[in-house]
Amino acid sequence: MQKYALIVLLILTTNPTHAAIQTKTVTYKAGDTECRGYLAWDDATEGPRPGVLVVHEWWGLNDYAKKRTEELAKLGYIAFAADIYGEGKTTTHPADAGKMAGEVRANVDAWRTRAQAALDVLKEQPQCDKEKLAAIGYCFGGATALQLAYAGADLDAVATFHGALPVATADEAKQIKAELQINHGADDPMIGADAVAAFKKPLDEAGVKYEFIAYPGAVHSFTVPTADEVGIPGIKYNKEADEKSWQAMQELFERKLGK
Repeated sequence: MQKYALIVLLILTTNPTHAAIQTKTVTYKAGDTECRGYLAWDDATEGPRPGVLVVHEWWGLNDYAKKRTEELAKLGYIAFAADIYGEGKTTTHPADAGKMAGEVRANVDAWRTRAQAALDVLKEQPQCDKEKLAAIGYCFGGATALQLAYAGADLDAVATFHGALPVATADEAKQIKAELQINHGADDPMIGADAVAAFKKPLDEAGVKYEFIAYPGAVHSFTVPTADEVGIPGIKYNKEADEKSWQAMQELFERKLGK
């Protein structure tokens, strides 16, 4: 019994408990709009580490976006989930989500301003290495991350997941500093072949470095485990595509952010 107790004591003293992931809500301004973003980091890591901006789906900054933010923190990044709609607004109703997303997309300059404001909050964090930055986004958030890149934001990498594909102008394509990775459902009925071709054209002409990965059998929202519950045709979770796209993002970040 004493021998067993000694072994337990040695395990406890030689393997200290790893610190938990820390999270907090950060209130910030984007123009006149008050926003409530979500920050996650591992306080066991010392010194600055690469920062990743996370942009939500058209539902708003919900638990899914927060979960992804925490997963990035577990990988060793400091991650900040933007609140693009402002005031922490979320919805579970497609009509409301479409309305909120449409209002933001109607003014591209304001859209980019909201995204840049969130990126600035991330850069201001003492744990963030301002020289190593990336952005990811889901659906509406993927388009938002691309808009940041089109505006010439100081990003090393951008990864999108089943994102809308806004088409860059020739001048915007030349401003892109980030390497892009587009994780796309090959059978997504909401983003057809014509939209994909239109998206690629200005990037190819400007010599932008990007990777377009189409996952066979995957449709829209393929990374969201609860996608099937929405009841919208063309929206469905795909475990294989989810896992492969997350791994692809990690490989991109390891290459571009050095982690």
